[in-house]
Amino acid sequence: MFARSIIRLPTTLSRGFATHTGPLSALPAALHLKTGQSFHGRSFGSPRSVFGETVFSTSITSYTESMTDPSYRGQILVFTTPLIGNYGVPSNNAPINSQDVGVVLESQGIQCSAVVVADVAEKFSHHSAVESLASWCRRSNIPAITGVDTRAITRLLRDQGTTLGRLAIGADASAPAPASEQYWDPTTENLVDQVSTKYPYQLNPTGDIKIAVLDFGVKANILRSLVRRNAAVTVLPWNYDFNSIRDRFDGLFLTNGPGNPGQCMEAVSILRKTLQEWNKPVFGICMGHQIIGMAAGLEAYRMTFGNRGHNQPVLALASAGSIKAGRVYVTSQNHQYALKLSDPFPQGWEPFFINCNDSSVEGIKSTSESGKRVWGVQFHPESAGGPLDTIEVCYY
Repeated sequence: MFARSIIRLPTTLSRGFATHTGPLSALPAALHLKTGQSFHGRSFGSPRSVFGETVFSTSITSYTESMTDPSYRGQILVFTTPLIGNYGVPSNNAPINSQDVGVVLESQGIQCSAVVVADVAEKFSHHSAVESLASWCRRSNIPAITGVDTRAITRLLRDQGTTLGRLAIGADASAPAPASEQYWDPTTENLVDQVSTKYPYQLNPTGDIKIAVLDFGVKANILRSLVRRNAAVTVLPWNYDFNSIRDRFDGLFLTNGPGNPGQCMEAVSILRKTLQEWNKPVFGICMGHQIIGMAAGLEAYRMTFGNRGHNQPVLALASAGSIKAGRVYVTSQNHQYALKLSDPFPQGWEPFFINCNDSSVEGIKSTSESGKRVWGVQFHPESAGGPLDTIEVCYY
């Protein structure tokens, strides 16, 4: 009975169910941490060695979106999911119109400094895939290592905090680990200035509502979400004097970005004046949320290992739009810094969300008595990838 129901596939199919990535590199590789630990595997990316800040992400999917997120600038990205690369890499070209912003992923190329995985997939299968993860890393000049115990690395980073590291490839892998003073700390540099646009540009200029976007390292899906809601978007450099042109716009959006918000005090000063003199909506995500908090009088601090993944629970402390106080929402996050929870909170402000795992501040908002409409969240409500539980928080 079962034999009669078997579907015979044509023998002329030119492509199997999965595409082989081709031979992986035989080069040895090693991940050295400044705290003294070393992990040895083999290379599957570019044959060059790099320094960076070693961080981990608990994301199960969307490795292509994570790797192209500008917030990972300067970081050696460890994926906790054992198998990475099984659905390949898509073409990163898209139109620029009222529905899209020129790229499929989160920026024009890989932003992290290096990639660490337990097991890179040797075959990939997806209808939109055009190349393997290994091929993409080699073409993008990004080193990568496979065959290491990412569980052990993650436990180290969880216990001792985000740690400076070096990914050594080829002959460098068998050389002694670098001396402590040789490790490079990316947070000492203004990473935002490296990834922000250098010149203003527009998207969907005929849209119904005019939104200015201060670019601290914007993910493409933030811009995509705005233009798909028919916003006319003007993207500005992170330190642009917004106050000189603010009356042209209906609202201001501050984006995510990499590194230490303390490197962006110029933007904090500009925004402080905006908040004092302008009565239109202002919203920030991730780094943008921290800039709003610092302009309001809060302090930012470096977390032990940050929050990176698609499953961070946050508790709403206030209601706004579709967000209901007392409800827990699952969110996508990628950050090392957060705002300090102070008591009392600055006048005219209140906490909006708090993290259910570590009690860090996940959102702030202006009070109704302040007469302002300003709010920010530490997480990514627009996801890409991740859950969409809080997508409407951008538009309350």
